[in-house]
Amino acid sequence: MKPAKWSRPEDIVEALRRKWADGRLLAAAAGGHPFEPIAVTLKGPVAADALHHFEEAYVWAQSWDPSLHPHLRVQTKTIGGRNGLPSQTVPAQAWIESRHALWALLGVTAEVDHFHALHAHTALRAPDLALWMADHPMKVLRHSAVWHQLVRVVCWIGSHSAEQIYLRELDVPGVDTKFVETHKAILAELLDHTLPEDRIDSGIPKSNLAARYGFRVKPTYVRLRYLGTSPLPFSELAVRADELADWSPGVRTVFVLENEITYLSLPPVPDAIAILGSGYAAALLRHLPWLDDVDLYYWGDIDTHGFAILDQVRERFPHTTSLLMDRATLFAHEPHWGQEMTQANGNLTHLTPEEAQLAQDLRTGVYRPNLRLEQERIAIGAVREALTRHRN
Repeated sequence: MKPAKWSRPEDIVEALRRKWADGRLLAAAAGGHPFEPIAVTLKGPVAADALHHFEEAYVWAQSWDPSLHPHLRVQTKTIGGRNGLPSQTVPAQAWIESRHALWALLGVTAEVDHFHALHAHTALRAPDLALWMADHPMKVLRHSAVWHQLVRVVCWIGSHSAEQIYLRELDVPGVDTKFVETHKAILAELLDHTLPEDRIDSGIPKSNLAARYGFRVKPTYVRLRYLGTSPLPFSELAVRADELADWSPGVRTVFVLENEITYLSLPPVPDAIAILGSGYAAALLRHLPWLDDVDLYYWGDIDTHGFAILDQVRERFPHTTSLLMDRATLFAHEPHWGQEMTQANGNLTHLTPEEAQLAQDLRTGVYRPNLRLEQERIAIGAVREALTRHRN
């Protein structure tokens, strides 16, 4: 019978490497915890194996010769000696008795020394970050080439008020916005650890460093086009949303669209403007309280995302009327049906019964899986007719 699998020296190294990789070994060292010797019980030959598989047992025992493993202490035991079986001395346990031996066994001494140097340097400049380092040593090593720059960035942000500046104005030697963008994931972790709670907007994802940590963000612009006679020397404007909030364009009717070409090609409509939503109409329109006092129409694609945006717009502006987002329009343009790659999820509570039923039919694939009809595929004649009908 073939002997059972016996422990190999490389098995110990492999098991210890898993502990090294998850950070627990270096974290214990960084945290100042005393080293507890590690004992690994070896699975080796029994007395019968030494008798029936002597050569294999001998080769196995030789593989554990202490001269081959200067970083291990190999403890032996005696097997056999009963029932006429000769006694044999075989390896029984392998011990790692110091961190120095452990690092050498794993071949990570240089990495450990580098970590300790980074940790000591950081402790002098940013003690809070040093505490984080002790808990996340492997993340530090993965960013060791730029660690000093990361620390300088975190310290600079912590000592400056961000409210009146853009992230572009961060003034740290050797650091630019490209660096910040490249390392935003690790910077977010460090900033979350070091900044006070009132400096962190936890509702904003970590990927948006500027908004999450209170920097000025790029302004939102509203693009609008006069469909009738413009009172200004311009037919089209792009205005900061916060500034447009206090200025009314002086029209009775507003059409909101998501597609740029459709927005640009709308026919003339007296006393009306078109606003380009570009996929986030609800976020744009909430800045404009004067929309409460106009006839507001929303026109999006006939798909699950279009109805989701309509639902969001109507949540803020309940008087919103949908335009060309009905079953009749959908079936009149069947040759132009397309496919929605991913569908929107969520409970839509601000649709009319007819809109809600059509949205549900699209979601469940009643007519075709992932069916959509894009704005630009609707005939211009149907657009003109709809605008005339809603104008009168």
